[in-house]
Amino acid sequence: MGKRSNKGSLKKALLEIYNILHKQFGPQHWWPAETPFEVIVGAILTQNTAWGNVTKAIDNLKKEGYLMPELLYSLSISKLARLIRPSGYYNIKAKRLKEFLKFLFNEYDGSLEKMFKINLSELREKLLKINGIGPETADSILLYAGNYPIFVIDAYTKRILQRHNIINDGIDYHPLQRLFMDNLPEDADLFNEYHALIVKTAKDFCKKKPLCDICPLNNPNIPKSSEGKKT
Repeated sequence: MGKRSNKGSLKKALLEIYNILHKQFGPQHWWPAETPFEVIVGAILTQNTAWGNVTKAIDNLKKEGYLMPELLYSLSISKLARLIRPSGYYNIKAKRLKEFLKFLFNEYDGSLEKMFKINLSELREKLLKINGIGPETADSILLYAGNYPIFVIDAYTKRILQRHNIINDGIDYHPLQRLFMDNLPEDADLFNEYHALIVKTAKDFCKKKPLCDICPLNNPNIPKSSEGKKT
C-alpha cells in the first residue's frame, strides 16, 4: 500500500472505516457474556490465548457453579487453576483472578455495582494497580463490563492502522487510544462496536498474511490521512 498523504481528515477516515465495517459485518454483539462478572473473568483469561480456550475455561466455571464473585473468591487457588486450565498459563491467571477479587472485596465489598459507580479515570487507575492487569485488560473491563466510554487497543488495531499508513509502527498504547478517542464521539456503544469490528476484520482479512484484495477496507472511499503518524 502506498503512503497516505495529509489530505483529508483523520476523523473522517476513522468514521469511514467504521461505517464500511459495520455495513459489511453488522453488529458483533461483543462481549459474549451473560453477566459483567463473566466479562471480567474473560478479559483476564484471554491474555495470551485464543478466545476458544477462554470459552472452555469459563464453561468449566459455569458447570461447577463458581462464576460468581463470592464463590470464586472463596475457591482455593489450586482448584481455580485446574478449572481454568484450558485458557493456558492457568496458575498465573488464577493468581490474577484472585488479585482482582481481593481488590473487589476489599474496596467494594464484592459489589460490581459499587465499583462501577466510580468515575472512569479513578477506577482505571485502581485497576492498573492490580497485579496482572494492564491497559488492554483494564479497558476491556471498563468498556465491556462497566459500559464506560473508553477505546480498547490491541494488536489487531495496530496492524490495521499501520497497514493503512494511518499510524507509525511502534506507536504506544495510550497515544493510539487517544487517536481514536479524540476523533470519535465519546460513546461507549460506538467504541464497543468499533473494536469488535476491528477484531473481526483482522481475523478474517487483515491476517499476518493479509487478504487485501478481498478486504472490505480495500476501499477508495476511505479518506487518506497520515495525521495519526504525528502522534
